Amino acid sequence: MQKLLFVCFFLSLILSGCNSSINGVNYVTTHANINIEKGKQVEIDYSDKGVVRIKAIAPTATRFVKEKPYFEFSNGIKLLFYNAEHKIENTLTAKYATAYENSHSMTARDSVVVINNKGELLNTDELIWDEEKKIIYSNSFVKITTADEIIYGNGMTANENFTDYVIKNITGKIKVKSNEL
Repeated sequence: MQKLLFVCFFLSLILSGCNSSINGVNYVTTHANINIEKGKQVEIDYSDKGVVRIKAIAPTATRFVKEKPYFEFSNGIKLLFYNAEHKIENTLTAKYATAYENSHSMTARDSVVVINNKGELLNTDELIWDEEKKIIYSNSFVKITTADEIIYGNGMTANENFTDYVIKNITGKIKVKSNEL
């Protein structure tokens, strides 16, 4: 008889535990937004025909699954662009970015920096990357630093490797002395 009471008591504990777990699951699923996916310490590889072309690294990423799905990198992002030999061709960093999946475009904002394989440096507050057209562009103030000059302007367009660029409205140029002896 004691065994039967013990078994009944044990089963009642299990069943009451399951009941509260089911209530908890129901609460979580009714209050959760299943259209939002979040990740920490995220690394995303973009490949073309099995070859990694771009690596995105971010402390956090939020993916909004909507009619037009997109990623938000609210704590910054770093993109590494690779050439065919898997060597870094250029980098892009920003404090904030959004990337739209269906339109294959990304907008980077706040302290955007692009460095190409020649060591040329682009600084701007906003930069748009059009993956399909393989270009980057900005309609904001830009500063481009090369080995021998600093160029200021409003707006620019470049290939996605930032090796060929046009500044729309140059507002100033400064020649820089070479440090070579």
